[in-house]
Amino acid sequence: MSDFEKRDCGCGETRHIQGISCDVRNCTYHDGQHYCTAGQISVGPAHAENSGDTACVTFRPKAD
Repeated sequence: MSDFEKRDCGCGETRHIQGISCDVRNCTYHDGQHYCTAGQISVGPAHAENSGDTACVTFRPKAD
């Protein structure tokens, strides 16, 4: 599994990352509620000085 594939527990469910909430409903990793289902996330860029300077590098738009 690549770092950014959805987490599958083998039980037919996709699991979310504990403690990570997400409101970006057009991301392929959004679970339809409030959680991220990516195997892990990456946030950048390294030179950010406040939260407004950051972005989720893991974001991938949902396929139509």
